[in-house]
Amino acid sequence: MGPYSEALQFQRATSIKRLLDENPQLSEEYKSIWKKHLMNLALNETTYNYRVKNIYSNMRKGPVIEYD
Repeated sequence: MGPYSEALQFQRATSIKRLLDENPQLSEEYKSIWKKHLMNLALNETTYNYRVKNIYSNMRKGPVIEYD
């Protein structure tokens, strides 16, 4: 996640909207998922930064898994 960009958020919203408009065959479950993503896009920098902080501050570094 990089710094907040209104242009990038608009690009994301446009892409999701196009996906929904151009794929009427999508199941209702997938449409619901994409509509939720569309509605959950941060509309301002304050909301975006709050979400980023919330995500990364709750992450804990776990043990490293070593594979043979």
